[in-house]
Amino acid sequence: MKITASAVSLNVKDAAASSAFLVKHFGFREEMAADGFASLTRDDAGMNIAFLDVGLPTLPDDQRDEHAAGVILAFVVDDLEGELARLEAEGVAITMPLTVEEWGERAFQVRDPNGVIVQLVDWNGPTQG
Repeated sequence: MKITASAVSLNVKDAAASSAFLVKHFGFREEMAADGFASLTRDDAGMNIAFLDVGLPTLPDDQRDEHAAGVILAFVVDDLEGELARLEAEGVAITMPLTVEEWGERAFQVRDPNGVIVQLVDWNGPTQG
């Protein structure tokens, strides 16, 4: 098997709202969109993100009414503090403050209009050996 691209698809109440959030605040661009569907990309992200409206009839019955839950879209960034300041200046609510884990991960989180967690991360924290 050869994988030529990667994507994550999330069922949400309002695909257009989630798409607009990632476009406005995280520099994604819509690659494809239709009623109840949006596919986003960034040249440097390594994967596409697709949002599908809950209840979309093209989904199998056992998936159609499931909402994305427990999923964290995590993006490693070069300037974590700068991104935190930028998002705060843009009025985005920080839902998890900047934290430092003992394994060196530093991260903070926001949520999109559908509750999808977006986490920005770097690995510049001190580590315990």
